[in-house]
Amino acid sequence: MSNIHASAVIEDGAQIDPSAQVGPFCLVGADVVLEADVVLKSHVVVTGQTRVGAGTVIFSFAVIGEIPQDLKFKGEASRLEIGKRNRIREHVTMNCGTEGGGGVTRVGDDGLFMAGAHIAHDAIIGNRVIVVNSAAVAGHCIIEDDVIIGGLSGIHQWVRIGQGAIIGAVTMVTNDVIPYGLVQAPRGDLDGLNLVGLKRGGVARADITALRAAFQMLAQGEGTFHDRAKRLGDETTSSYVRQIVDFVLADTGRHFLTPK
Repeated sequence: MSNIHASAVIEDGAQIDPSAQVGPFCLVGADVVLEADVVLKSHVVVTGQTRVGAGTVIFSFAVIGEIPQDLKFKGEASRLEIGKRNRIREHVTMNCGTEGGGGVTRVGDDGLFMAGAHIAHDAIIGNRVIVVNSAAVAGHCIIEDDVIIGGLSGIHQWVRIGQGAIIGAVTMVTNDVIPYGLVQAPRGDLDGLNLVGLKRGGVARADITALRAAFQMLAQGEGTFHDRAKRLGDETTSSYVRQIVDFVLADTGRHFLTPK
């Protein structure tokens, strides 16, 4: 195929759309599927049971679909599913899933994964997520839509980060983060709301006001954090606040970062 460089190694069984481009010195494994208009720049490794969605571009020295960095992994069948129109920059690593996590790692559409970022086994990444340089998302994490994770940050395994939240640079996040939360400081303090992201997203002023009032209630109301969330759910008419309430009241294996 004219779109595959002569120096690329394509293993028997790989499914490559005729419109996809595979650059010099790339390796495409036998169980890989590259959909329409996928571009592998040069020196890219795509291996394992990996599907790369249409229009995704993967830059040099990224390693996509390798086995998990998990000592419990015993070679069981698992896969990596990457959505459409992602930008996966240099030296990014994304691993397949494990039996203990459902056997699949999923990445949504329209994400930007900057140089050196890592997506571990069994992570579920939403749409329009940005993971900045050298940030790492550990195994079994759930990162919802429109989340931004700052450079050199680390997300602990099994953590959930709600839609529209932003994690500052050089931050360790060890507990769940409410939707639209703003997290910063070395050990990850919930320091407010992602107001800039809300405004850029065109969220109505009334909804932003409701979110700010809800945050204050979660921070200063009576009872436990869950008690305050339940009471908030009984009182709110905002769909954005309801999203936070549902997130807090959902089943989780971790505690929450709570407002100070």
